[in-house]
Amino acid sequence: MSQYVLAIDAGTTGVTLVLIDKSGNVVNKEYSEFTQIYPEPGWVEHDALEIWDVTCRLLNDTLKKVDSKLISAIGITNQRETTVLWDRKNGKPVYNAIVW
Repeated sequence: MSQYVLAIDAGTTGVTLVLIDKSGNVVNKEYSEFTQIYPEPGWVEHDALEIWDVTCRLLNDTLKKVDSKLISAIGITNQRETTVLWDRKNGKPVYNAIVW
């Protein structure tokens, strides 16, 4: 008996999770920022593992409030043209920073 849709948005400064019911009401919202890294003027990088850890923490916080069996779909959006290459053997990013 699904009742919710979970939206995950990994944006440029943080991650937002929103749980929405069948009527379109926001049932729960979680947000956390992640570190901005400035290696040179005009450049910004993000630690891919930190974004993953923040997302997992927010997901765990959300699932403490609602039974996961009631979630019928998950939508994910990210920083558009961002790409992270993950090493198949060790599950870690090939290069740990997301460069802007």
